[in-house]
Amino acid sequence: QVQLVESGGGLVQAGGSLRLSCAASGRTFSPYAMGWFRQAPGKEREFAAAISWGSGATLYADSVKGRFTISRDNAKNTVYLQMNTLKPEDTAVYYCAAVLTASNWLRRRNEYDVWGQGTQVTVSS
Repeated sequence: QVQLVESGGGLVQAGGSLRLSCAASGRTFSPYAMGWFRQAPGKEREFAAAISWGSGATLYADSVKGRFTISRDNAKNTVYLQMNTLKPEDTAVYYCAAVLTASNWLRRRNEYDVWGQGTQVTVSS
């Protein structure tokens, strides 16, 4: 059973940066892709970024493009989300997730098979 554990969340002022990590444990881990989603209070969980585990190709939501960078370390079974120029509207619980089989729909929440427990990111104005 694969488990995903996020870390790195916290409180930061607007304009600041945070780096989230998501470590996978369990059986041999070889997903098709990894993604980061976020959920603000009272809102639906939304896509932020995704990365192909094999090629490293990336995909971003328009709201984070140019500010966030997703990356992975295959040897450590870890995916990262570097978040720069943070805004108050980035405040949310951030979840990492894994797609275990090939998919062309990485922006869709229901394509993901395994989810972490989430980490809180709060950006103050």
